[in-house]
Amino acid sequence: MSDDDEHRSDPYERGRRDGLRLALAMLAAEEGKWAALVGESPSWRTNQTREVRRKMLEVAQKRIHTVLNRMTPSNGDSGDGEAISGELAAALDKIGL
Repeated sequence: MSDDDEHRSDPYERGRRDGLRLALAMLAAEEGKWAALVGESPSWRTNQTREVRRKMLEVAQKRIHTVLNRMTPSNGDSGDGEAISGELAAALDKIGL
């Protein structure tokens, strides 16, 4: 792959990671909402459904986090980790977290 191809794909990969971070933040917010509702209903069936939904969102978060970790470049350079931390902070600021 030439240097031009690498530079063109870098914004694409950054966009994909930003999308996954956004999905992760949305799932965390949803999971928090359902976690607060677990056990609040007098109906055991409703509580069970809420618990299953909360667990499903938790598993989805873990899967997205795993994919995000696989997509995050790691060359072993300490400077690269700082760039990724800056990229993560910028993405979180962008979505308001």
